[in-house]
Amino acid sequence: MDAALVDLLLAIAHHGLAFLLAALLAAELVLVRTGLDARGLPLLGRIDGVYGMTAGLLILVGICRVIFGLKGWEFYVQNPVFWLKMAALAAVGLLSIPPTRRIIRWRLAAPGIVPDAEIAALRNWLKAQAGFFALILIFAAAMARGFGY
Repeated sequence: MDAALVDLLLAIAHHGLAFLLAALLAAELVLVRTGLDARGLPLLGRIDGVYGMTAGLLILVGICRVIFGLKGWEFYVQNPVFWLKMAALAAVGLLSIPPTRRIIRWRLAAPGIVPDAEIAALRNWLKAQAGFFALILIFAAAMARGFGY
């Protein structure tokens, strides 16, 4: 397969997964609100599971872009903006662990209504993820314009 076509397909997959990840995070923020009950928890759990799988695929496709992309791995490993992007991605990943654990705990407990204090705490985690996710987009745009190289 032509290298330019591989690069294009990887870029399309990478961007599509990034936008899907943003949409899933937004969906979680919409669902995690006062009044969340046992009826809404299964959907929240499925969305959170798809969020995790999407993040894994995004990382896998990103690695493929570094290895098989036209810019070459040297462009990435020597670029400080790339490492800032990776740090922001790591932050998003680490910040996603407590919400996932809490959602699993809520689903196993099957409460009538999730306490408001727990909702507020989980929303703070999700908002922090969204903030670091925005940094990923900023660093990606900077890299695309040659910053850091």
